[in-house]
Amino acid sequence: MAELLKAIKGMNDILPPDSARWEWLEDTVRALMRRYGYHNVRTPIVEPTALFVRGLGEVTDIVEKEMYSFEDSLNGDKLTLRPEGTAGVVRAINEHSFLYEGGKRLYYIGPMFRHERPQKGRYRQFHQVGVEVMGFAGPDVDAETILMSAALWRDLGIEIGTDVKLELNSLGQPDERLAHRAALIAHLEAHIDLLDEEARRRLHSNPLRILDTKNPAMQPVVESAPKLMDFLGEASLEHFQAVRRTLDVAGIPYRVNTRLVRGMDYYNLTVFEWVTERLGAQGTVCGGGRYDGLIEQLGGKSAPAVGWGLGMERLLLLIEELGKGPAPRVPDVFAMTLPGSDAPSVVAALESLRAQGVQVVLNPLGKDGPASPKSQFKKADASGAHYALVFGPDELAQGKVAVKPLRGGGEQVLETLSDVALWGPRLRAHRS
Repeated sequence: MAELLKAIKGMNDILPPDSARWEWLEDTVRALMRRYGYHNVRTPIVEPTALFVRGLGEVTDIVEKEMYSFEDSLNGDKLTLRPEGTAGVVRAINEHSFLYEGGKRLYYIGPMFRHERPQKGRYRQFHQVGVEVMGFAGPDVDAETILMSAALWRDLGIEIGTDVKLELNSLGQPDERLAHRAALIAHLEAHIDLLDEEARRRLHSNPLRILDTKNPAMQPVVESAPKLMDFLGEASLEHFQAVRRTLDVAGIPYRVNTRLVRGMDYYNLTVFEWVTERLGAQGTVCGGGRYDGLIEQLGGKSAPAVGWGLGMERLLLLIEELGKGPAPRVPDVFAMTLPGSDAPSVVAALESLRAQGVQVVLNPLGKDGPASPKSQFKKADASGAHYALVFGPDELAQGKVAVKPLRGGGEQVLETLSDVALWGPRLRAHRS
């Protein structure tokens, strides 16, 4: 026997019935995007490595530790499996001059790849939903993207303020961050003995990320560090206040978290995260913000942009923890073929039903013909179907089929197959 091949660690198969939950989430997302006027964008899974080095920052965890990068054996190109979606969308926007006619509202759903230690809800191949709004500079768009994420929680039955909580901050503009950076480095150097190895390594390359440390021993140093908010100018503060006013009017509760910095270098002004404590330690379910400099940084004409991303695996874990999600998927009809029935006639009749939108599962014939009626009725009941169609030889000879309700009572009746357009839709009426 050949050796059994298995999936790569941290890259998982999604099989029924779990796949139905994924489809339900994807359908919910797509319906939300249509309500807000967003259009789907699809970019390659493999991109030039330089795209992420330039876009995310050389000293980010993603670029330093987590990317799946390799050299193309044919031409020597340095390539990377995409670790996130924004940089690829910006690359596509620039390459196709997609903002030439004005701003765009875009979304994507797809797999991403990071080489990290697999754990529940965090895998090496994971899936993201992301939105990117490009070409609009106003704080109203920042607020709209946040409100759209809040609408998604409501659509999924997730309670805002209890199941998920919104944290908000402003990173200001590059010159304001430079002034804060100098003050932050001075503060951290004054407490160098209290910094761990990771913080010392980042002290001069990316000190802002030190504020996001989870090391308890460093919390006093972080808490007493200069706050970026104190370095923001009038325009940045007004932008932030405008976002807050819109959220207040919309009734979305939030907490201003001055330590919220996000993991990529490209953010400016508004940043936000939706966090939960329902999955054990507090974790981020969705996060994003404004990144006005990234389009130009990646070779395009300067344009403002804002967006967010969420990990589908982690969100599905939260939905499961809350006892939410779709009802089990069951067919409308389970079709049974009795001994002596003409199988081609049965298959043709079921195709007529499916053309009426009826969801039909046919119990397949075995190599020795149909199973016993008792066995088939047992399978019909286990399928969860609302009706059984019983194709017997006598009924088929008359052009009829027996329709037996399996849920909610009712009598078995005979229906004429040539009149399927009249009675077929009744078999799916339970869905409404």
